[in-house]
Amino acid sequence: MRNDLAPGIGWALATLETSEGPLAVLETPKGLFDLGAVLASAGSPVRDVAGLFADWQASEALLERLAADPDPSTRVEDGARLSPILYPGKVLCAGANYYRHLEEMGVQDLRKEGQRLFFFFKPARNAVVGEGATVHMPLDTQAMDWEIELAVVIGKPARAVSPETAMDHVAGYMVAIDTCARDLNKAPDTFYKLDWVAGKAQETCCPLGPRFVPASALPDPHSLRLTLSVNGVTKQDDTAADMIFSIGEQIATASRIMQLDPGDVLLTGTPAGVGVPRGEFLKEGDRLVAAIEGVGTLAVDIQPSSTEIRTPLA
Repeated sequence: MRNDLAPGIGWALATLETSEGPLAVLETPKGLFDLGAVLASAGSPVRDVAGLFADWQASEALLERLAADPDPSTRVEDGARLSPILYPGKVLCAGANYYRHLEEMGVQDLRKEGQRLFFFFKPARNAVVGEGATVHMPLDTQAMDWEIELAVVIGKPARAVSPETAMDHVAGYMVAIDTCARDLNKAPDTFYKLDWVAGKAQETCCPLGPRFVPASALPDPHSLRLTLSVNGVTKQDDTAADMIFSIGEQIATASRIMQLDPGDVLLTGTPAGVGVPRGEFLKEGDRLVAAIEGVGTLAVDIQPSSTEIRTPLA
């Protein structure tokens, strides 16, 4: 068993890849337990992670109780992990949201008032993958880059909420890797200059995992350390305290654009250490290991470009 649940984390949620299909599990210090079976034993009609978000407050209370004494007969062995949530309703990403990242990208005005919080989308069913040999080189790119991000999962609907109350809408956190095609992101000969779909919405460009940790277990997410290595060499190492716009501010701003729904995922920006300022880019066979304090470690291997049709898991 992997057994890398951080000390002090009473429970988490994960999804395993099995020969019978995706298996949702409840992860505790005592081991992994079949989530559907555990919930059935408590009389709940819910059988998967996504179903828990219909009433996250009630689900969290139930999971807290069940994790304290899970039925040993529902225990399962660990295995390859898919994204904990199959699939998010929306994957919304905050761009350029760390001070030191802006600095490495050549931005001169580093004042908060000189920045504008903006977002882009990743297509959930095409972009989201789990750990392992799951990420493919984008077609036509020569400049595939890496970004570790703290992924926030929405637990209850948010529409035009304030920054002060926005954190009440957070269910929990995951590790995210935002891979991107820097060359395809640029459109210098056009008036709009950037192409966010070509650069950031590629197939398999959004690994999530290795688990979902409830927000109640991580009361100060802005203190969490984020690290990412490429082939064993550390590239990114910083804390979420370097965010320009806080998680609450991001949720508040996004919720004025659209309603954020339970199970939606918000990627909150990346710290300094990406490849493009140094002209370093990923190649086939590279291994990315991304870790966030309290959440866990997500490792993926870069595969060749692919035009094969992928069958959705769920």
